[in-house]
Amino acid sequence: MANIILNDVRKKYGPVEAIQGVSLDIADGELVVLVGPSGCGKSTLLRMIAGLESITGGTISIGGRVVNELEPSERDIAMVFQNYALYPHMTVRQNLAYGLKNRNTPKDEIDRRIADAAKALEIEPFLDRKPRQLSGGQRQRVAMGRAIVREPAAFLFDEPLSNLDAKLRVQMRVEIKRLQRALATTSVYVTHDQMEAMTLADRLVVLNAGRIEQVGTPIELYEKPQTTFVATFIGSPSMNLLSKKWSSDWRIGNGPSLPAGTATLGVRPEDLHLSASNSADSGLTIDVKVAAVELVGAESYVHGTLPDRQPVVFRVPGRSKIGLDDLATVHAAWENLHFFDDTGRRLA
Repeated sequence: MANIILNDVRKKYGPVEAIQGVSLDIADGELVVLVGPSGCGKSTLLRMIAGLESITGGTISIGGRVVNELEPSERDIAMVFQNYALYPHMTVRQNLAYGLKNRNTPKDEIDRRIADAAKALEIEPFLDRKPRQLSGGQRQRVAMGRAIVREPAAFLFDEPLSNLDAKLRVQMRVEIKRLQRALATTSVYVTHDQMEAMTLADRLVVLNAGRIEQVGTPIELYEKPQTTFVATFIGSPSMNLLSKKWSSDWRIGNGPSLPAGTATLGVRPEDLHLSASNSADSGLTIDVKVAAVELVGAESYVHGTLPDRQPVVFRVPGRSKIGLDDLATVHAAWENLHFFDDTGRRLA
């Protein structure tokens, strides 16, 4: 096992700086998830840690050793890709053993590692099958097994669940979390799926245009996003951002005085609740004209607009009688309000 340290890491493609001075300390045994929209640099950063991409500036250390000039095979890492990368002509057992044989690992040690990995991943019945005889989920387990038998200092996951259907993704992310905790191996995981990121990570790293927007535990990023970018990226549906100076449309009562120069108020859909228009509680009260009701089972998400036509989403019970064109009064407690300045940085 090992920690991973990135110090002012940069990557240029011609005049374009895809990674712009990323610094990050990943603790021994920690599972860190890199998340962000397409093109933010998360996969590039992972490939730089793996040695599959050269770096333009800065240093990458794994286990106290600077690895900038080392080949991938010399970095003591194992990578799991989204496309499984299994050898189709080999059995599962042979796929698991291939890398170990290339390292001249003794046969009894290979057999032990395969047996341990197969048991942990519940793929023992499939050891003598070819990849084409397996389902997508079973293939992904084999790809993970091939990484596990290496017993590396760190695992790197590059969107490993993106080819699976929704139900199987849920099952596999639970399995990955269970295995990572059992193995206590330092892991870096890339995904564009914020739900996957929230459920897997010890810490989240939100990337935007090659820079780190915020690092923290999932609950820290959910409850205290430091920028409007993080506020809208973490959480589903996204946080409502009401971008204008305070007016009679927003009734804010009994709370602390508003920060000077506040430009944007944020409130999550799940923190807005139907209330009486004369609510005396501290916090925010707004009137929303209902445009659509999205039933998702035990709850519904109501989409509407303020009098100035800004969009707002809030949550109600699934059997709520609220309908199209209704005028709904909703309220959020003061402690659930977020304030951001004109640059999108958190004020309070």
